[in-house]
Order: sequence, then structure tokens, then C-alpha cells
Amino acid sequence: MTKTEALPEDLAEGCFGLRVQLPEGPAAVALLGGAAFDMTPAFGTCSAWLNAADPVGAIRLRGVPMALDLAGALANAHHAARDAARPFLLAPVDLQVIKAAGVTYVRSMLERVIEERCRGDATQAEAVRAEVRGIIGDDLANLVPGSAEAAAVKAALVAKGWWSQYLEVGIGPDAEVFTKGPVMSAVGTGAKVGVHPMSAWSNPEPEAVLVVNAGGRIVGATLGNDVNLRDVEGRSALLLGRAKDNNASCALGPMIRLFDAGFTLEDVRRAELRVTIAGRDGFALDERGAVGAIARDPADVVAQMIGAHHQYPDGAVLFLGTPFSPVKDRGAPGMGFTHHPGDVVRIASPRLGVLENEVDRTDACPPWAFGVGALMANLARRGLPRPDLGGAA
Repeated sequence: MTKTEALPEDLAEGCFGLRVQLPEGPAAVALLGGAAFDMTPAFGTCSAWLNAADPVGAIRLRGVPMALDLAGALANAHHAARDAARPFLLAPVDLQVIKAAGVTYVRSMLERVIEERCRGDATQAEAVRAEVRGIIGDDLANLVPGSAEAAAVKAALVAKGWWSQYLEVGIGPDAEVFTKGPVMSAVGTGAKVGVHPMSAWSNPEPEAVLVVNAGGRIVGATLGNDVNLRDVEGRSALLLGRAKDNNASCALGPMIRLFDAGFTLEDVRRAELRVTIAGRDGFALDERGAVGAIARDPADVVAQMIGAHHQYPDGAVLFLGTPFSPVKDRGAPGMGFTHHPGDVVRIASPRLGVLENEVDRTDACPPWAFGVGALMANLARRGLPRPDLGGAA
């Protein structure tokens, strides 16, 4: 894959937000019409910039034109070739809370039911998958969560003894919304993503990710990999945190596409995601999924995440859930898919670019060392505005 292929196909026509590591520290950078602008002198952080009343308008009003070798920063983001003395791309968010919605697609909902029935044992997955589909089928695709029809399906499943907590959030009125990881814990494109060695059944979760400001307005979108330990979550839903929140287990990037006249939430709804996995053992997977196959509208999920009952003063990003649950056998028939160290995962969408990461053990990935305190200290040393000092417009 060339560096051009890794970028959005209409880069010169769109408006984008990046976070770039410079020798002096992280910078919030905008791309508008293909030109780069440093937003850090005016706002300090990406979250403060995206909390502005008009983030796109702020680029021309407050951005400082800068020279940025985007292809070079993208290439230097790769963990194996990274030179810390030169710019490289980071995850494009900083102080935003990292949230995720689960079980928003029928396919992933059925796979979660299978995990639950298997108690995390991958060897039983194929038999349970056939049994589940025999009872439920695939006709839930047009079922509106929380509707009278959904309630009727729930009653029928309860009568058969097949009700599940995953079906509850899949077709019930309340979405599953959880915290994927701590603020600033996400890695960017080119970095390693981590799978805990306790897991024998893991997979990527390629997702469209919405960027939401403090007022609940969706201001843009990016790509994400919500790495998941299927056997751990399958043992108990109460282990969701252990299955989801591990070192380097959340990837975002390569950049945020800001909403403007040429790209809106409707474009996200119409987007297609493609995931490819290439293993050192010769394993290859290539699948596509439509964001629009989601059972709940993205705006409705955002409304359940933020509002009168829950606020995020620095904004949030929201993983919308995955239309993929890889089931292609990797090894013995019926064992399905699981990650191996060295897997290269690429998540792509033409107008959002490509998020590429290599899988490794969580304890072999670089430890997370630069948090909120370090960011505030860095901004202070550079004489830049901090959010607590009114950096947002």
C-alpha cells in the first residue's frame, strides 16, 4: 500500500483534523484544501479546537499556516521505522473521552450471543452458531430496537429460553454504551495494537467513529479498531473492561474528517468499511461491511451517550459498533478466527483513509506513558493555551 492509498481519496477537497507529534510536543493540525494549519497556538489541544463553535471556520481565522510533509509523517508513524526526532501521526484525539457502542449490528449481536452460549470456548462456536441461526435466523436486520415488533421477538425468545443480555441491548430500547479506554490511551495508525496473552480468541473490530463536541454536536468522523478478546467477554459480560481496555487495544485514525458542505453524517451512514488481515503464517482475510447496516441510527446512539444526564466537557469520540465479526477458520475447521502476533490489520474507507496497525502482545507493545498530566505540562512549557485556562473558543 502506498502512502497516497492510505489517505482519503479526496484529501484536497475535504477538511481534516490531525494530531502530529513534533520534536517539541504534540500539535493539533488542520488540513484544508490540502494546506496545513497549526491550530495549537490558538487552542492548545485538538479537543479545544473541535469544541469551538465553528471548527472549520476557525482554521482560516486562527490557524497558523505550516509546512507539513504529510506523506513523511504518515510513513514515520510506522512503529518499526519511527524516528522520534521527525514528525509522525498520533491518534487524532487527545482529551476527548473514548466511548463505544456495542451490539449495534445484527451480525455482531448474533456473534455476542454465540460467545455467551459458548462461555468463551471457541471450539463450540460453529455448532452454537448454527443452533442460534436456526432459532433466530437473519430476519432481525430490519427490526427497529425498542419497537413493538422487537418486544414481540423478545417475548418469543424468552419463551424458548434463549433470551440474552446481548439481544436486550441489540433490539431493546437502550443501547450499550461503554468507555472503551481512558482519555489519551488510543494509538494511531502505524502503531502496534495489543492483544492480551491471556486470550486465545481475539479479533479486530473495525468501526466508524464519530467525533462529538461538548454540546453533543457531531463534528466529524474517523476510523477505529476496538480490539476485543472474545473468549474473555464470552465468559462473562462483567469482564467487558478486561476484554476491551488493555495496553494499545484502541486505535484511531489516520485523521478526523470534519463535517462541512462536502461531507456530512449522511456520508458516514452511506460509507463502506473494508478490513483486511495479513498474517505471517500466510493467513489472509478481506471483508467489507456497510456502516448503514447498523440497527440504530448513529445520531440516536450519540443522543444516548451525551445529553442532560451525561456530559463530556472536552467532547467524546464514539465507536459505532462493528459490522464485522471474522469467522473464517484459522487452523482446525470450526475453530474460527483469532489474532496471531504479527497480523497486519487495515481498516479502510475511501473518504476517511486507512488505519493500519500490527498486532502484538499487550506487554510487547510500547507502554502508555504520555497522559493528561504530561500534556498539560508540555503545553505550559511551550507557552501554549491549556483547556483549563480558556483555550477553547
